[in-house]
Amino acid sequence: QVHLVESGGGLVQAGGSLRLSCTASGDTFSSYVMGWFRQAPGKEREFVSTIARSLTSTGYADSVKGRFTISRDNTKNTVTLQMNKLKPEDTATYYCAAYRSYYPTTYTSASDRYDYWGQGTQVTVSS
Repeated sequence: QVHLVESGGGLVQAGGSLRLSCTASGDTFSSYVMGWFRQAPGKEREFVSTIARSLTSTGYADSVKGRFTISRDNTKNTVTLQMNKLKPEDTATYYCAAYRSYYPTTYTSASDRYDYWGQGTQVTVSS
């Protein structure tokens, strides 16, 4: 199994940028599909972005496409979410998640497929 720890959240003005990182430990990082999800108060958790075991296969929610970029470094066991042009509606707790996969290029946005979750990091965007 894998243990996930997020970092990089904070308070930013609308239009600004933040960079979230998630560091994994405990298992072979390159065997896992990695994802980012978020949950705002009073709302359900929603998919943000995902990256397959390969470094080039990625997926994004429509609400963040063109503004957020996900990447991973399999040598450092990290996945990063670069968030640009932030909006107040991006305010949420952001969670890193992972599931083990045999396939190098596939991924899913379905949260129930992810077996491991971090504790979350708060992102607040002020207007």
